[in-house]
Amino acid sequence: MQRSVTPMSFTLLFGLVLGVLLLGVATPAAADPNEGQGTLTEKLEAASRGYLDAKAKLEKSQQRQKELAAQLSTVESGIESQSAAVQELARNAYQAGTLTSVVSILDSGSPATLLDRLTLLDALAANERRTVNQLTETRTRVERAKAEIDAEVAKQREQLKVMNQRKEQAERALRAAGAGQSTGRVTGGAATATPAPRNSDGSWPSERCSQNDPTTSGCVTPRLLHAYNQARSAGFKRYCSCYRSSGAGEHPKGRACDFAAQTDGFGGVATGGDRTYGNNLAAFFVRNANRLGVLYVIWFRQIWLPSSGWRSYSGRGSPSAEHSNHVHLSVY
Repeated sequence: MQRSVTPMSFTLLFGLVLGVLLLGVATPAAADPNEGQGTLTEKLEAASRGYLDAKAKLEKSQQRQKELAAQLSTVESGIESQSAAVQELARNAYQAGTLTSVVSILDSGSPATLLDRLTLLDALAANERRTVNQLTETRTRVERAKAEIDAEVAKQREQLKVMNQRKEQAERALRAAGAGQSTGRVTGGAATATPAPRNSDGSWPSERCSQNDPTTSGCVTPRLLHAYNQARSAGFKRYCSCYRSSGAGEHPKGRACDFAAQTDGFGGVATGGDRTYGNNLAAFFVRNANRLGVLYVIWFRQIWLPSSGWRSYSGRGSPSAEHSNHVHLSVY
């Protein structure tokens, strides 16, 4: 028996068909590159932060070692002349002898002459003591500088160890996600971005999501806003979206931006000039990573880490998940 379609069931059927058609229409949408990658991005963030922290401490220690080495060179240059002066004093004292000095004073002839000679002898003795003390102090400074240099070298070994551990942490996380193979992306060129502010010791200051995001109604950190503005100053002015209230990674923290390869938004896989644009933008962030505080860059199924360079990066198949339609930037 053939069943008839009632007006209500027809309306419901029409609505379902319309919904399917609307869902099938390709429209630019906000990229969600971290969908299903929450644990991975958290591990990569932690690893890169630890690596950059250790790197800042290493660079500070290396600078301190350089300063100590310069001080040591200056101090050591004075030892030879001071040692020669002390040796001359010792030779003169041996040849003259204390008794000779005393006899010459007693044989002065008059009280006034005696007083003058006593004053002169005291001055000579004070000069000798000063010369000897200077040499002793210089030798102490040399030993102290050498000990401080040894301590800085020990610090550097420790920081290099931490950096290697953080590198392995990041690569282990990538391997567990089925990625992490080394890739040969070319990112040569000079760093041209204006450096973001650092602490006096070279580390990156902690920042809140306190600045208005120029790409959304949300917020970004001062450092991310600086990186965004530097990219625009370098000519990368296509569509971009930074703050996102949900999802994994740094977007909800105001520390990440997605830069579309296409002019009008996130579309399909970038090709031709769009892909070249993405290549150039990714290279810009990598070249200026130390100036901008870059945690990592993701572009076209690859991720760049400060510890490891470019590595393969797996997504879930869509252009947004694979980052083949936009460059993702995360900053410290």
